[in-house]
Amino acid sequence: MATTESIPITGAAPVGGGFLLEDFPAGTAFISEDFTEEQRQIGSTADRFVTEEVLSRIDQFEAQEPGLCRKLMKQAGDLGLLAVGVPEPYGGLELDMTSGQVVAERIGRYASFSTTYGAHTHIGTLPLVFFGTEEQKRRYLPRISSGEWIAAYCLSEPHAGSDALASRTRAELSADGRHYILNGEKMWVSNGGWADFYTVFAKVDGEKFTAFLIERGWEGVKPGAEERKMGIKGSSTTPLVLDEVAVPVENVLGEIGRGHLIAFNILNIGRLELGAACIGGGKDVIAATIEYAKQRQAFGRPISDFGLIRHKLAQMAVYLFATESIVYRTSGMIDARSAGLDWTGEHSARAHLKAIEEYAVECSIVKVYSSESLDYLVDEGVQVHGGYGFHQDYSIERAYRDARINRIYEGTNEINRLLITGMLLKRAAQKRLDLGTAARNAMNEAVGDAFGNVDWAGSPERELLRRAKQATHICAGAAWQRFGDQLEQQQEVVAAVSGMVIGIYAAESALLRAEKLQARGRGENARDMARLLVFDLLTDVRSLGSTTLAASLDGEALVHTERLLRRLTDCPSLDTIALRRRIAERLIAAERFVV
Repeated sequence: MATTESIPITGAAPVGGGFLLEDFPAGTAFISEDFTEEQRQIGSTADRFVTEEVLSRIDQFEAQEPGLCRKLMKQAGDLGLLAVGVPEPYGGLELDMTSGQVVAERIGRYASFSTTYGAHTHIGTLPLVFFGTEEQKRRYLPRISSGEWIAAYCLSEPHAGSDALASRTRAELSADGRHYILNGEKMWVSNGGWADFYTVFAKVDGEKFTAFLIERGWEGVKPGAEERKMGIKGSSTTPLVLDEVAVPVENVLGEIGRGHLIAFNILNIGRLELGAACIGGGKDVIAATIEYAKQRQAFGRPISDFGLIRHKLAQMAVYLFATESIVYRTSGMIDARSAGLDWTGEHSARAHLKAIEEYAVECSIVKVYSSESLDYLVDEGVQVHGGYGFHQDYSIERAYRDARINRIYEGTNEINRLLITGMLLKRAAQKRLDLGTAARNAMNEAVGDAFGNVDWAGSPERELLRRAKQATHICAGAAWQRFGDQLEQQQEVVAAVSGMVIGIYAAESALLRAEKLQARGRGENARDMARLLVFDLLTDVRSLGSTTLAASLDGEALVHTERLLRRLTDCPSLDTIALRRRIAERLIAAERFVV
């Protein structure tokens, strides 16, 4: 259980989405350099396991050697790696959210095993942890957390992917009232081919979206053939056919007709875990790319000496730094909000889930930013490798293929972009976030030329970040005034607003981390990377804001507001070449990602 002492975060846990409204002092964000001894130990255990047992068998994984994954999942269970988020009474370690992300990061070094692990420990196990009855938890969780059984999560269908509520899988109550009879087909089931336990979503009487707990050995449960995938070939992905499957009424998970609460809340955790896995994969990509760049000679010099190669290495590190910053800032806020909670009360599981749900916006941001950052890393990694990056003898080729799925599962990035702005507006309507006042104040301040003073020669990042928030409030406010409740139908506008929000959270998280490290007398690389992120943010906000305003205003109002946007996002020229050269030099010297 997370204790207050284990969470080095200053003050009460902030409100979800509150980063748009507040300027957070350095020291308030949890960073990876704050890990407790327990978190470091579980991370070391996971790293050693991956290095010794997983990475040495990649060829066998890719060939799907029978029994290999089950064997290693059982080994992971013996080490406690499958039980991190499971309460102690059911065989778990009951560690905090950050500990779960620490393990997920290490497991993320090989994407196929990471997919298996995440499908089991997060979306496969946590629905039962948060929504299961006492009897359900005692019957299944010890087997799952030990690795005796492998779990899977079955939501998508051939005709229902992002629109999960369009499910056609049906559940009908039997005549004797003792079973629900399930019929239908699920698709893209991670662990589908070797799972023993499935959380399956179906519609009772074709209407009430509901979750059920199903065992592989029951009659009518039929995993299909392995899908032929572009990447993550070492994982199992199959359909699951349900043919007159009799599910005891005791195996309904949660309430009839309330399955959407399970499906969507659990995806929040899956999105955060995916971000952590991207960190682990990204660190190995950077190390492999640096190693190749130092060895490869061209024109009598290693290509790591060349400016354009150093630019790539530096930008790869910048995106990874921001990803790491948002993942652990988010997990730290969840842990701070759930500090003091235990699992003994009648409503304890819901209290924990509420702490996670508070940061649903941040979890969606993590999912989008981390997956797109890793895509940048693997793409540039292939480019640095040149022709060899296209060859299967080099790990970067596999990493390139494996990374592509991240933008699709756990809710596509397009869906998550819609969710980010949608959830913020919903919270504004509920009076949980006063975005309306923020938009009006930003407009009044901009019109009155009441900009903050900028120390251009010193540390302008704080003021530039504040201006980026003001510009975002103004643009989002214009969109809301133009479209009102119909804004969600303007997907391009919503995505543009979400793009600004994502950039703000990433840049601010990186800056808070850099400031915290500087206060400890270290972190020059962090400061350089944070500075690049903040200056790039202003460019992005100007572009996305202009798109938003052009769709929301016209005439003099558009001309006037565009002028304000340009003033808010104006910033001096920054010698980004020198910054990236310094970052790259540190990476090359260390031969790995360094902060």
